[in-house]
Amino acid sequence: MNKALFALALGTFALGIAEFVMMGILVNIADSFSITVSAAGHFISAYATGVCVGALALLRVRRFPLKRIMLLLAALIAVGNLAAAAAPGTWALLAARFISGLPHGAYFGVGAIVARRLAAPGREVQAVALMIAGMTVANLVGVPAGTWLANALSWRLAFLCAGVAGAATFVCLRLWLPYMAPLADTGLRGQFRFLRTLPPWLIFGGVFIGQSGIYCWYSYIDPLLTRVSGFSAADLTWLMLLAGTGMFAGNLLAGRLSLRYKPALIAGGMQASALVFLLLIFFFADVKWAVVPLTFVCTMAMFGSGSPLQSSIVVYSRGGEMLGAALIQIAYNAGNAIAAAVGGAVIHAGCGYQYPALAGLPLVAVGTVLIFILYFRRERRSPSPL
Repeated sequence: MNKALFALALGTFALGIAEFVMMGILVNIADSFSITVSAAGHFISAYATGVCVGALALLRVRRFPLKRIMLLLAALIAVGNLAAAAAPGTWALLAARFISGLPHGAYFGVGAIVARRLAAPGREVQAVALMIAGMTVANLVGVPAGTWLANALSWRLAFLCAGVAGAATFVCLRLWLPYMAPLADTGLRGQFRFLRTLPPWLIFGGVFIGQSGIYCWYSYIDPLLTRVSGFSAADLTWLMLLAGTGMFAGNLLAGRLSLRYKPALIAGGMQASALVFLLLIFFFADVKWAVVPLTFVCTMAMFGSGSPLQSSIVVYSRGGEMLGAALIQIAYNAGNAIAAAVGGAVIHAGCGYQYPALAGLPLVAVGTVLIFILYFRRERRSPSPL
């Protein structure tokens, strides 16, 4: 792998731990601070809120060289997660989670632009998939390790690992990422011009609505597996490893398919499959042998739509690439915040931990339709790759 792409992937590895380890240690943190699981869900929402704020802040640094922006974001990853590891109480952890979320959307947004510049012609989606692979490896290795550390020692060690990975990202980017000139400055008004067209809105809607539906389930996977499926807390280590394997497989599959199929077709197909998987999870949540493979395939569908759309938005936002790449991350993480709130509300209303999966179904359906509209209206007859 190109060293610069590896450095980018190391950053998404750190971000993957920071974002997804919370799902595996939610009960540990709730018990540590003597709060309910649904209240602990606010730590997920705090991170997602930071993502949205940080992505918009990109407009303030759009004239900076791309390498300088990436270094700034890597430093924030380290600081935010180290603060989370040392948080003495719930309010401090909420603030730290917000700070650690600030670089997330911006890193993926600018990173997608950088990855496409590093790629050979025709392999842009694959380059973005390689960058995102760091997050899938985090779910494959980092999140299970963080879950194990939380059960064996302390949940704080999971955030410590993310902070150290963020510091390593800063060093690697400094050493291996070549200088890249700033994007052409079209002015503040020019940054928004691409929003006059339909494709970006279809992507944002497909991501915001569709992904939030899947995250309704995934935000509460810890209590679902332990309190409905009947797995022990110790089992969460290999179950989160399984979920991470699904994410890794979904991202890898999307990268392979991008050599033959258009991004919207890949993303739409992945989200459509999640409709079936979520419904099966709802009905078979208490059946151990069924929920294990369903966890794998549902996380595979969740991540399989990511890299195609992340790459596509750069194409559909000419003149405002940085804003477009940031807005898709806002869509992802605003959806995550809403998903945690929706799932928490369903649980708070007295429904079982399998019901967030059912609540997410209509959202996934709407998001899938929007992505397929993009495919049939813009991409199906397009002769050029995206």
